[in-house]
Amino acid sequence: MDSLTQIALGSAVAVAVMGRRTSVRRSAAWGAVAGTLPDLDVLIDQGDALLDMVLHRAESHSLFYLTLLAPLLAGLVCRLHHERTLFRHWWLALWLVLLTHPLLDAMTVYGTQLLLPFTRHPFGVGSVFIIDPAYTLPLVVGVLLALRRREGGPGLRWNLAGLALSTAYLGWSVLAQDRIEQVARASLQAQGLAAQRLLVTPMPLQTLLWRVVALPEDPADPHFREAFVSVLDGDRPVSWAAHDRGAALMARHGSAPPVARLTAFSQGFVKLAVTADGQLRITDLRMGREPEYVFNFDLGPLHAVGSVPATQVSERPDFGPALRELWLRLRSP
Repeated sequence: MDSLTQIALGSAVAVAVMGRRTSVRRSAAWGAVAGTLPDLDVLIDQGDALLDMVLHRAESHSLFYLTLLAPLLAGLVCRLHHERTLFRHWWLALWLVLLTHPLLDAMTVYGTQLLLPFTRHPFGVGSVFIIDPAYTLPLVVGVLLALRRREGGPGLRWNLAGLALSTAYLGWSVLAQDRIEQVARASLQAQGLAAQRLLVTPMPLQTLLWRVVALPEDPADPHFREAFVSVLDGDRPVSWAAHDRGAALMARHGSAPPVARLTAFSQGFVKLAVTADGQLRITDLRMGREPEYVFNFDLGPLHAVGSVPATQVSERPDFGPALRELWLRLRSP
């Protein structure tokens, strides 16, 4: 999730655990710090844009390593503020803050390696967009009210209410995602389209309109399919668009290390193409929409794929027109 959301979640969790045992301002501040720490891995340059992507949300987001970090951070806080009698409470608060960061990240589609060092599997539920005001605002409001009413009481209750509302929203997102997946599978079956795998993820800033990507069951099928489905659509039929996924290029270059690496990380949701200057380009289909994607990587010439560091080429849509299109689609199911 975005930094503001992680800061708000970290502060809300720390304030909820510490309560009146220490100042609300102190617990909110350290919750914000701990809520930010896992994302500092973005400062590490792997020397290759594709590696920067797949190694983000790795060791710094591991539940195991963050559990080891929690008592060290708690000890530092207690020492700085002379609150050694509160060590166990700070330990619990900061442990929960550190762990809720990657757990929330895992609700997005990106891929979070929660179980390192035991497995590098990238967990990604994909039921919330990376920025969603409906999730973030209750947390922000709850923390601000707790800070304003520092004596506790109503402020702390507002903070708990914010946590409850934001958590309930995550639950709603999973239920909505499951409903959209059922609709999409029924539509594919009715049209005689066999899908090996289905990706269902919300369009930006909300959980009413969803993008669905279907990978073909037949490896020789040159297309993946994309559709947009709203929870407000009712009986409206799903309209699927077919797009080239570079099946022949995948058969030829699928074992090349950078291709195999991103294919595994995205759980197969990639396409390959050749650029105008003859480079092999791989695209992560999970983030964006056809033909504009955040994560495109040029991997070098076809005869020497991976011989040079991958370079990222983003094709983000213009935010204003994209937002208007989203609003019109929501208003006209």
